[in-house]
Amino acid sequence: MATKQKILIVDDDNNIAELISLYLTKECFDTKIVNDGEEALVAFEQYAPNLILLDLMLPGIDGYQVCREVRAKANVPIIMLSAKGEIFDKVLGLELGADDYIIKPFDSKELVARVKAVLRRYQPAKAEENTPDLKCVKYPDLEVNLSNYSVVYRGQAIDMPPKELELLYFLAASPNQVFTREQLLDHIWGYEYIGDTRTVDVHVKRLREKIKDHANWSLATVWGIGYKFEVRES
Repeated sequence: MATKQKILIVDDDNNIAELISLYLTKECFDTKIVNDGEEALVAFEQYAPNLILLDLMLPGIDGYQVCREVRAKANVPIIMLSAKGEIFDKVLGLELGADDYIIKPFDSKELVARVKAVLRRYQPAKAEENTPDLKCVKYPDLEVNLSNYSVVYRGQAIDMPPKELELLYFLAASPNQVFTREQLLDHIWGYEYIGDTRTVDVHVKRLREKIKDHANWSLATVWGIGYKFEVRES
């Protein structure tokens, strides 16, 4: 019998938390509810969740700080929940390392779909680990391996959340091809992302902080259109 995936629900509104738990339990997830940031950090260590649903407005330590502290230790997927719908809040959440952002009130089917979609992004590394058909692109000083979700840059392994790695791989696998932000959202997120295309900009920004431009290649912005992995002849 397969082990249930564990979802940590962090929300100071226990009614909402219980409702989320009900939705996810029906989908055969195991859930744990905590109501503040300090509890969340303790539960993260003890419960070892496969995914965290994290409300932003928490008593004591807020959701942003919880996200920072979790991200400093692990790449467990995080979906932020908030009644705040401003672009700034979404972008800040994504910059801190969240994988998705859902605005309250939300539809139960959408919530479950988002959880499943994000979790799928974290599964291929294990599922494909021993398969001979490697999905790997190599350039001078850069290797991006989608089969085991690893990035080696200038001889050093780079810690990178799945969506960042998938975005880098997708671009690098089609050198010099220009993709719009909408195309990248569709290919990387795999479902109709309710938000805006700044999500792509945030992830590219995070990639550029980790992977600097090389003499032979770079993550290039095509103004007014989108992005490309530009490869130059040495």
